[in-house]
Amino acid sequence: MRIRLTAPIINDRYTEYVYEAFDIQNREETSVSIPMQLETLHSFDWNVGVILGGSGSGKTTILKKCGVLKQPIFDTHKPLISNFDWLEPKEATLVLTSMGLSSVPAWLRPFHTLSNGEQYRATLAYLVASAQEGVILVDEYTSVVDRDVAKAMSFALQKYIRRERKKIILASCHYDILEWLMPDWTCSPQKGGVLERHEYLRRGRPHIALQVSRVEAETWNFFKKHHYLTEEVNKSCKFLLFEWNGKPIGIVAIINQPRKGCPNGFAISRTVILPDFQGMGLGVKISEFACAIIKNEGGVIFTKTINPALGIYRNKSKLWRGTTDNGKGRNITEETDKRAAHRLGRPSYCHEYIGEPIGGYEHLLQPICEMRKRNQKNLF
Repeated sequence: MRIRLTAPIINDRYTEYVYEAFDIQNREETSVSIPMQLETLHSFDWNVGVILGGSGSGKTTILKKCGVLKQPIFDTHKPLISNFDWLEPKEATLVLTSMGLSSVPAWLRPFHTLSNGEQYRATLAYLVASAQEGVILVDEYTSVVDRDVAKAMSFALQKYIRRERKKIILASCHYDILEWLMPDWTCSPQKGGVLERHEYLRRGRPHIALQVSRVEAETWNFFKKHHYLTEEVNKSCKFLLFEWNGKPIGIVAIINQPRKGCPNGFAISRTVILPDFQGMGLGVKISEFACAIIKNEGGVIFTKTINPALGIYRNKSKLWRGTTDNGKGRNITEETDKRAAHRLGRPSYCHEYIGEPIGGYEHLLQPICEMRKRNQKNLF
């Protein structure tokens, strides 16, 4: 099958110049023929498809043959999450988190104040959440975002689409996202428009190699607005910065916290992954890495969170053991402020790290003066 697009030429002195300069014979109409062979699309089960091709290759034309392209319109007077008003609040937070947009402060900001990466994730969340049936279509996928951000976004997107058993077709000129999207099929007009089946799922997503360094407390300023609790943090914490391909993506703050019967106790005070890189499980991994290097030095490390996703993960993981306070809220007295009572009364997930230690990173835990001597990387 070929899609043929034609249009009459309205002649003027500019077109006459082109005819003479480049010896164009057809002066009545212009046409383009785009190959598309998606006849077998309904013969197998799939969730993610990608139409690939350079600019002008016809991928958008093919995409439009698959359905209607929609573009969400956000109310800029409302917080982002309030634009998902056909969903229950809990469902709205779930779909945003599933698209890798799990920064709670971002949910409360209007759409136009978000970064490019956040806006793109919000748009994807809106499209996939509002699609009750049929195929979701997305044009120019990841064209306006950094390539590492595009990879993170792609992994989060495909994970949600498969879990919810939806179908999505993405048109893109970028080939670097394929192993992160793990599409069931691709189609390229530059390769004759043939539908090609793939088995990316068997391979799993690519490995991610992060770089870690000890940084000064001021580095927290780069991450603090993305934490769901207060932006303040104890400056006596040890701050570990994590980077991916030279870009800062996350931070962990570790604090000495001796307790009865445990003089060498520590706690994870803060863990933040920047919004552009959420959705790949990196927050869990960097916090566990921090715990493992503390344990290697003889420390006993505890965590406490009210984040349900993180708490439930730790409840199920063999690397964590629930403490006696796990699943409990604090005692509330009559003197407690009402807003504080609501926050403090909620059950918290409290755990001790019991996973294996990791050696070779002792320098990350040295006193701050020793760290400065080593001239470790610092963002500021």
